[in-house]
Amino acid sequence: MITSTENAEHYTWGSNCDGWPLLRNDTLSVIQERMPPGTSEQLHYHERAQQVFYILSGTATFEIEGGTETAVAGQSIHVRPKTKHRILNDGDTDLHFLVISEPKTFGDRINLD
Repeated sequence: MITSTENAEHYTWGSNCDGWPLLRNDTLSVIQERMPPGTSEQLHYHERAQQVFYILSGTATFEIEGGTETAVAGQSIHVRPKTKHRILNDGDTDLHFLVISEPKTFGDRINLD
């Protein structure tokens, strides 16, 4: 089955951010997300899950273990389990990205803020 933002379940999070699960099972999760300018997620970590964030468009700022990394379209960043992190959109355009988690992050997120 072909899945896209047109036919996937839709949810909102944070300050007007969007998510569309493209694949969700116990061992793997692939979600396409959109963050408007000036938005960020809460600092957190995952006990078991590792994640890859792949930027589709826009510029992503990542806070990872107290440091800062920037990724643009066509780039990705890997976040290992138990690593404190969050993604921010400090730009002036929408940020679109994929977040790929193994295993799924549902029930595995520890918020820190």
